[in-house]
Amino acid sequence: MLPEIRSAVCALAAFAVAAPGQLLGAPATLTVVAWVVCYAAGGWEPAWSGLRALRHGKLDVDLLMVVAALAAAAIGQPFDGGLLVVIFATSGALEAVMTARTRRGIEALLDLAPETAVRVDDSGETRVPARDLRVGDVVLVRPGDRVPADGEVVDGASEIDTASLTGEPLPRAAGIGTAVHAGTVNGTGVLRVRVTREPRDWVVAGIRERVQRATDSASRRQLLIERIEQPYSVGVVVVTLALLGVPLLFGAAFEPTLLRAMTFMIVASPCAVVLATMPPLLAAIAVAARRGALLRDATVVEALAAVDAVAMDKTGTLTTGRPRVVTVRAADPDGLVALAAAAEAGSEHALGRAVREEAERRRLTVPAASAFVAEPGIGVRATVGGREVTVGRPSRGDAAGPAGWTGPAGAVEDVEGSGATAVVVSVDGQVRGVLGITDDVRPGAASAVDALTRLTGAAPVLLTGDAARPAAAVAARLGLVDVRSGLLPDDKADVVEAWRRDGRTVLAAGDGVNDAPLLAVADVGLAVGAGASALSVQAGDGVLLRDPMAVLPALVELARRATRVARANLVVAGAVIAGLVTWDLVGTLPLVLGVAGHELSTVVVCLNGLRLLVGGARVARELPLSAADRAEGSSEVVRG
Repeated sequence: MLPEIRSAVCALAAFAVAAPGQLLGAPATLTVVAWVVCYAAGGWEPAWSGLRALRHGKLDVDLLMVVAALAAAAIGQPFDGGLLVVIFATSGALEAVMTARTRRGIEALLDLAPETAVRVDDSGETRVPARDLRVGDVVLVRPGDRVPADGEVVDGASEIDTASLTGEPLPRAAGIGTAVHAGTVNGTGVLRVRVTREPRDWVVAGIRERVQRATDSASRRQLLIERIEQPYSVGVVVVTLALLGVPLLFGAAFEPTLLRAMTFMIVASPCAVVLATMPPLLAAIAVAARRGALLRDATVVEALAAVDAVAMDKTGTLTTGRPRVVTVRAADPDGLVALAAAAEAGSEHALGRAVREEAERRRLTVPAASAFVAEPGIGVRATVGGREVTVGRPSRGDAAGPAGWTGPAGAVEDVEGSGATAVVVSVDGQVRGVLGITDDVRPGAASAVDALTRLTGAAPVLLTGDAARPAAAVAARLGLVDVRSGLLPDDKADVVEAWRRDGRTVLAAGDGVNDAPLLAVADVGLAVGAGASALSVQAGDGVLLRDPMAVLPALVELARRATRVARANLVVAGAVIAGLVTWDLVGTLPLVLGVAGHELSTVVVCLNGLRLLVGGARVARELPLSAADRAEGSSEVVRG
């Protein structure tokens, strides 16, 4: 159990004993002990935190709350001070629960890069820490392994999945002489890679350094209430001392002067102001997390509400990150897909999966294949019905429309011109057709883009490391006009930093290592998907686990609703404080009435803030909820 929860439960239990005991005339010893436990349990941590802040020259609301509670007890009102302590401790426990659950959910997603590598030398294979690799070392990279260092392929052929680094959804061919980077994923072949850079110079290291620099240089984000807490607390203390000291200098009686000063401190205590903002913001975090959007803390909610510019990655964010066949150029499309699926039956390549899924979608009968051979970086070859079927990347001759194929010339150019990757299918050396494979746009992405445009007043901007053609194709389907392709990680971050210098509040969404600097410099950076890279999760302010494009607009609206509730609460709390303070300064405010009004306003704003947790909230319903969660009906935010 979190210490904040233990403190709140203990304070509440003691209050439940002391308050009725005092009203019903229980033994004084019992009520005194219960009040002491209540004050100590709920006030110890805020008091200690406030004293630490005071030691650094800051007066915060925690210490002011404790002093106000003790002042109430000192003038014979332990009930009022105890209620103040319990409300404050309960709010702190709620905040701790939300923060801890969100942190556990985020930490569970971290998929750390390989820490070891298989170094090859005259003595054989040795597993060593990746950070110990030096220029000239040769490492062995088996199928499915992550490349442990920046280097150059010296032996073998394969495909390298660079999606996390560059955003490209389809693997690149890799052979002797190909440059590869740490953190990318090897395909089906076995590679030997000579390290060409020291660990500190790897591309991933440069990205991480940029993220750290952006995080360190950015001004610490604060809640609105935190920005006014210090001057307000100082003002309350100064006025309280003035109300006590000035009248005494002119000969006023001590007891009524002390009573007026203590009454002022209690009614002017900013507890209601502080509690006006936290419950709605924490409720928004809880509702969002229930729908698969994990936000790090309440400051993210306030920043989301102010967003007026959106930057989005392509692969894995606007698109699914899973290639799909979108075009079949052949005289017999079904026959071509069936032959290609048969040849790809033994392939683990992303393109092979896409072809097999297309055959399933068309409900085709796929013939049996034999003599399967994968040629990494080129394609696959298999015998189907006594004929040799080859599926792979186009050659120079394929693009011109080779003899033996009755389809239109230039099919490869047509397919690639549409933003798809061309895959040529040949039978006994004769081309029979071309498949166009692309990364599919997420369902609902177009409507989400429209919604974000309405909410922020400007269309999202596509920032991607992918090539121009596929980026333009995706943008055209979504109605995006501002498309910036072929960007390096630093380029993406530079775009966002320029917007922020112009006074814009930026929301950025991405999933790969290459998106980490982008997420770090944005006002709100959200990592997309449970498969988001460790660095993007660490750099961002939260994670979108399910259906990110559908979640984003509703998340912004939820944040805006939470901040509207918080501001309304601030108005109510401020009005009550102003009224009570004015009464105390110009008249004679009875202590019991002042305390009652102060505590009532605190309770009202707390309950009003928690309204967002009610299941009937319109915006909450708009956030997608998985079928499993609906069936389970659980109220958990994140399962630990």
